[in-house]
Formats: sequence, structure tokens, C-alpha cells
Amino acid sequence: MDRRKGLFFIITGAIFWGISGAAAKKLFQQYGIDMGWLVTVRLLIAGLLLLAVSAFKKGSTSIFEIWKNKSFSFQLIIFGFIGTLGVQYTYMASIERGNAAVATLLQYLAPAIIIVYLLASKQAAPTKKDMLTVSLALIGCFFLLTKGSFSQLSVPLDAVIWGVLSGFALAFYTLYAVRFLKKYDSLVIVGWAMVIGGAVLSFIHPPWHTNFSSLPFGAYFYLIFIILFGTMLAFWFYIESLHSLSPKESALLGSLEPLAAVVTTVFWLKDSFGWFQWIGTLCIMAMMLILAFNRDASSNR
Repeated sequence: MDRRKGLFFIITGAIFWGISGAAAKKLFQQYGIDMGWLVTVRLLIAGLLLLAVSAFKKGSTSIFEIWKNKSFSFQLIIFGFIGTLGVQYTYMASIERGNAAVATLLQYLAPAIIIVYLLASKQAAPTKKDMLTVSLALIGCFFLLTKGSFSQLSVPLDAVIWGVLSGFALAFYTLYAVRFLKKYDSLVIVGWAMVIGGAVLSFIHPPWHTNFSSLPFGAYFYLIFIILFGTMLAFWFYIESLHSLSPKESALLGSLEPLAAVVTTVFWLKDSFGWFQWIGTLCIMAMMLILAFNRDASSNR
């Protein structure tokens, strides 16, 4: 039963995150929701909900323990500002200017970026698997973004730039989070990081600068889905899956995220996706599957 619960959590969470990108695109296109405002509200509400869940499970005092350590407090602020806010903002900016499928796939260049960083910093020796995964990432991006021709891009250049920045932000997020997770509860770390990122962005995109009464029911539906399912539950379910699944299994099944994004973008939002882009998608999916079967790489997520 525990294993079945773990499979349910990781598969459901991955699908939620993938679909949330398409739902965000719907808010941008159909309802004119401001991208920066959506990121602010998404981070603040999801972060507070995660802290509330942690307080319910372990007591309210547990969520404030990290602030008693000055060194970790400063690092948490960096993690929230550069890591969490960086990932969320760049990802949403890429979706707004392009589409959810390309944005999600570019974000999942993060594992290859991490490999390159570890090799460059001499923290790991190069292997054949490293060369293969990096090559698949580069080939996948080429087909995904150019449709096989150097003379054209399948999405606007600024969408590509934001998507690549999202990959770098996710790589930083993954590497920087390790120092916290050995000492503090994951829900507390990510909850505070989201609140910090949302609070910082509030100075530029105040969450109250929207006339909620003018929003139609459909906009509320997508907004609630993105906050509750695509942000809070997607992360929470991933953490819960680790109680009954190995990190390798969770990372492998987590590759359903970009697949869900591609499927919803193509069949729900009706965005065009040519043969070369499908080849690029398969290359990036193959890269993630190879890394997922590598226990060391998958355990760093």
C-alpha cells in the first residue's frame, strides 16, 4: 500500500506541474492576467500553505527554527530570491512569450547544466553517460527551437532566453537546496523560500493590484489550479513520494512533467508542434530518463 501511495503521489504531482504551465498560458492569453502578478500570488499563497501544513504536522514553533541560525537565515534569503523566485519567474516569462511545452523542456536542461558545472568545478570526473546526456540536451534543444534549420526559431528569441535562464535557475535551486535539506524539513525550506520570493516580487507586482471582482469564473478556476495543484501539491506530493519510493524512481516518474506540458500544449491549447520538435522532445526526454536511472544524479533533485 505504501508503494502504491508513493506512485500515486509522484505521478499526480508531475502531471499537475506539467498541466499548470498550460493553465498559466491560458490565463495570459484569454484573460490578460499579468505574468509578474501571477508569480507573486502563486509564490505567496503556496508558500504560506506549505508552512501551514508543516505547522500542522510538527507544531507552529518548528517553522521558525531556521531563523534562529543567522548563517542559514541569510542563505535561505538567497535561496528564496535567486532560486525559488528565479525558477518561477523565468519559467512563467518563457511560457508567456512562447508556450508551456518549450518552456518546460528548456527548464529541464537543468540536469545537463548541473553535470557541466560539476565537471567544470572538478567535483566529478567526466563519464560516457555525462557526454551522452549533454549531447542529447544540445541536440534536443536544436531541433526543438529551430525545427532543424539554423535560419528560424520555433518560438520567439526572448522565450528561448527566459527558458534557458529557467534551466540555470533550476540547476542553482537544486544544488543550493542540499545544504538545507540535511538539517531542516523540506516543507519549511520551500515554504519560506516561496514566501520570500513572493514578498520580494510584491514590491514590483503588488498582489492587491488586481480587480478580483472583474475576473470571470474561468480565470479563478485556472488560478486556483495553478496555486493549489500546480505549485503546492506538486511539490508536496513529490516529497511524500520519497517516503515509499527511491529517489531514482521518483526522478524517473517526475519526467512526466514535460510530457504532460507537451501533451496539454499541443492537444488543449492547439499550439503547433512539428516533427523536428517532437524529435527534440524525445531527445530531452531520453536525457532525463538516462539521468533518472543514475542513482547519484537522481538523488540530487
